[in-house]
Amino acid sequence: MKLYFTPGFCSLAPHIALRELELPFALERVSNRTKLTASGADYRAVSPLGYVPALELDDGSVLLETAAILVYLGDQKPEAGLVPAHGTLARYQLHAALSFVASELHKPFSFLLAPDTPEEMKAILRGKITSRIAHLATTMGAAGYAAGPTYSVADPYLFTVLGWAGFGKLDLTTWPDIAAYRARLASRPAVKAALAAEARRD
Repeated sequence: MKLYFTPGFCSLAPHIALRELELPFALERVSNRTKLTASGADYRAVSPLGYVPALELDDGSVLLETAAILVYLGDQKPEAGLVPAHGTLARYQLHAALSFVASELHKPFSFLLAPDTPEEMKAILRGKITSRIAHLATTMGAAGYAAGPTYSVADPYLFTVLGWAGFGKLDLTTWPDIAAYRARLASRPAVKAALAAEARRD
């Protein structure tokens, strides 16, 4: 498998998941400005909208969208327990958590961090994001995870999106349990390895 990524973007989530699951994969960096890959190819031939992530499978087919990629990866190694079994309530709760991160956090953060978003709109977006993080603080508590009491593929996604808070002038220490959650995830070897790999320029 090959993961197309841009440092600092949501592609970090499946990158972490790949390392958590210890699946074989290659990385291909994509320039957000030029939409060219590290090898000089036009990334839009892989992802027509030019968004990361994209996961190229061994047969050449391509899977897009962070949540879909995360569930696919978890299903490749069910014994790891990062995706619940088909037909269980826990699996639907995982989908609910992924949808929440995508629609209630990722999307408003994207507008908040866009350079052409008017300041008055940014204030509204900060308010929305603040209320959603407060909701997470209430539902997750001090030791919970994104989709319940155990770590799942939703957690790399939530970790990634929460990492944008500072760029949006939001302070996660406002919610001690959320700040502690992100610190807890940051200490995981797979997270450290993914961040280190994306920081390299080779």
